[in-house]
Amino acid sequence: MLPSGKALVAGVMGWPVGHSRSPRLHGFWLREYGIDGAYVPLAVPPDRIEQAVRALPALGLRGANVTIPHKEAVVAALDRVEPAARRIGAVNTIVVLPDGTLEGRNTDGFGFIENLRAGAPGWRAVAGPAVVLGAGGAARAILVALADAGAPEIRLLNRTADRADRLADELGGPVRVLPWEARPAALDGAALVVNTTSQGMAGHPPLDIGLGALPPDAVVTDIVYTPLETPLLAAARARGNPVVDGLGMLLHQARPGFEAWFGRRPEVTPALRAFVLETT
Repeated sequence: MLPSGKALVAGVMGWPVGHSRSPRLHGFWLREYGIDGAYVPLAVPPDRIEQAVRALPALGLRGANVTIPHKEAVVAALDRVEPAARRIGAVNTIVVLPDGTLEGRNTDGFGFIENLRAGAPGWRAVAGPAVVLGAGGAARAILVALADAGAPEIRLLNRTADRADRLADELGGPVRVLPWEARPAALDGAALVVNTTSQGMAGHPPLDIGLGALPPDAVVTDIVYTPLETPLLAAARARGNPVVDGLGMLLHQARPGFEAWFGRRPEVTPALRAFVLETT
């Protein structure tokens, strides 16, 4: 249905923002549920992000997603930031509350855990150590989510050791840093392997890691979804490990924001996956 003058409106802020699949994703749900609403791309240069965020209530928007390069910068423009987002140090979802207050949330960890639960129903965080490759922004959210879910040990490996050390010091808990060269041995006894690096993405070299020490029942996931099956996932699948692709993380992380803005808890369905994949 076409939005009316009473439409509920949200969007996504980024610079650039044309690559974002969020308008397609939220647009699917709006049509699916017959909601009078709209979700629009909002190209905001870095030097205008605080001004743009503070304008959301005046413009009548219900909120916005936040993507590169604004996830950290928007924190200063918000009235309140949820504890998980504060720990992660980044916001990907802004909600305009009824009184006009701006609340920042981070749903990346939620999306990651929900994707694992959907793709590998038998996986439990408490089952054993998790191995996380990479120490960027996505890794921060995933580390917090795994720790909160009860992972007894998280082995963090990054090509730049100092970055991994700083991240482990900030987050504490079960996070333990291992050298990048130790990645094959780090898989010994692991219950989960997560690649958060760009290695394996279309146009990038594959992740160089031997899976010989990985237990046969360990779950392997990659946050990359172009291609949908990365070389890492293909190698894990070939040896019989359960694998979970990265598209579901994108889809599930969008659910809490959609519910907050449009009043309906959406579902991730095969039809939604197929629709989003049409652009990949």
